[in-house]
Amino acid sequence: MKVRRTVPFGLRTVLGLLLIFGGVLGFLPVLGFWMLPLGVAVLMLDVTEFRRRRRPPRR
Repeated sequence: MKVRRTVPFGLRTVLGLLLIFGGVLGFLPVLGFWMLPLGVAVLMLDVTEFRRRRRPPRR
């Protein structure tokens, strides 16, 4: 995944949290509820618990 290699660890986490916070304010004109799943997806790149759940189980 290209984003994982080019964007530093802390910056992805902050970006994910900001997107989630912006999604909570989805009733405002520019910010929208579309930001919630995008923020979770960005945050999933760094949080190991999310990465474990995303991978299929090993056989």
